[in-house]
Amino acid sequence: MECKQQRGTLISELSPYDLALLAGEEGPAAQMAMRILNRMLPVFGVDRFMDISAAHIDSTVYMGVATMEYAERLASLGAKVRVPSTLNVSGVDEHGWQEWKVPAEVAGNAIRQMKAYEAMGFIPTWTCAPYQTDHAPVFGQQIAAGESNVIGYYNSVIGARTERYPDLLDICAAITGRVPAAGLHLDEGRAGTALLRLKGVPRALQEDDAFYPVLGHLLGRKASDGIPVVQGMEVIPNVDQLKAVCAGGASAGAIALFHLIGITPEAPTLEAAFMGKQPQTTMDIGMPELREAYRELSTSQGEKLNMVVLGSPHFSITEFKALALLVEGRKCNADVEFLVTCSRAVKMIAEHVGLLKPIEAFGARITVDTCPLTSPMLPERIKHLMTNSAKYAYYSPGLLNVDVTYGRLSDCVESAVQGHIQREEGLWLA
Repeated sequence: MECKQQRGTLISELSPYDLALLAGEEGPAAQMAMRILNRMLPVFGVDRFMDISAAHIDSTVYMGVATMEYAERLASLGAKVRVPSTLNVSGVDEHGWQEWKVPAEVAGNAIRQMKAYEAMGFIPTWTCAPYQTDHAPVFGQQIAAGESNVIGYYNSVIGARTERYPDLLDICAAITGRVPAAGLHLDEGRAGTALLRLKGVPRALQEDDAFYPVLGHLLGRKASDGIPVVQGMEVIPNVDQLKAVCAGGASAGAIALFHLIGITPEAPTLEAAFMGKQPQTTMDIGMPELREAYRELSTSQGEKLNMVVLGSPHFSITEFKALALLVEGRKCNADVEFLVTCSRAVKMIAEHVGLLKPIEAFGARITVDTCPLTSPMLPERIKHLMTNSAKYAYYSPGLLNVDVTYGRLSDCVESAVQGHIQREEGLWLA
C-alpha cells in the first residue's frame, strides 16, 4: 500500500518502506537520508521512488570542512550503505600526499573524510573510473552515480541506468537504496534528442586516440544537456576511447547519455536510438567542426612546458601498456614534471606485471586515489601543462590557473622528452 503526500500541486506516493525510513524505523542516518531525498522529489518532477542496486559516490572529493563533517555526521549516526557503493577520488593520495604540495591540514581532513566513508561500508575504490574495476554494473542495472564521466559511461557504454546525482544526494541514495523514479532511469527518458551526422571524417582520424576526447568535447558543445546520437562512425572504439568521449562530453556540456549508432548497446539502429521519434535537431559534423573543437582544448600559445598530466579519467592497464612502450629507454626532461593518476587497484596490477618500471625509469610519478583537479598538490611553478585528456584540458585553466595544450599520448611523451610542446597534427589538417 502506498501513502499519498501533498506537495503543492504534486502528490507524492510513498511506499511502506519509504515511510518506515522517514519514521526512523531503520535508524537516524537512514531517516536523515530519506528526508533529504523526499524533499528532492519535486525537483525531479516525480511523485515516487524506485529501487537501485548499486551506487558510485562523488561526494568523496574533499571540498572543505563541510563535506568532511557531513560524512562524519552520517557515520556517527550509524549509516550503512544498503547497496554496493564505490567511491570516487578523494582530495589526496592517502599514502603519498607528502610528496606533493598538499597542506597537512587539508590532507588530514581529507583522510578523515575517507575514513568516514569506509566506516559506512562504501567500497574504497577511490577512482573516477570504477568501470575499470570488478564493481562495474551491467546492462539495465539501476544505479545512482554522482561523477560526470561515470554517469556517461554507465549510461552510454554499459547501458546501466542512472540520473545525474549531485554530491551529497548520492550518499543518501546509497544509504536508502532509493532514488526518484525519473529521467534516465526510465525507458522514455533515454531517447536521443539530437542527431549528429559525421561527414567527411577520415577513417585514419577515427582510428586515432586523439579523436575521441575531441568528439566528446564537441558533443558537449553541440548537444549541451541533451542526448546526442552520432551517425557515421566507421570505427568501433575501444573502451578507453569511449571513456574519453564520456569525459569530454560531461566536461564541455552535461552529457549523461549518448548513442553511437551500431556501437553503443541501446543504439543498434537510428530508429532504436530515437525510440521511433524524430530528432529535435540535426546537424552535420565535419572536419571544420572537429578542428574547432580540437583548438578549443588548448589555451597555450607557445611551446613552454612545465608538466605533463595523464589520467582523467584514471589511467587503465591498457593505457599503462601503451605508455610503457612509448617511454621505454627514454628520459623525461629534467625541467618537466610527468604525472599519471590512477586507482590504487590499477597501480597494483601495473606494478605486478612490470609496467611501472620503465615508466618510473623515464621519470614519471604515479599518484593514486586523487587527481590535481581535486587536490592542492601542484607546485606554483607549474604554469604550462600538457595532457591527452579533454577533461583535464577543459578544467585546468580555471581550476589550476595554468595554460594547457591538448595532444595525443605520443605527443605528450615526445614533448616531455624535448622539454617543450611537440605535436603531430597531420590528421587534423587532412
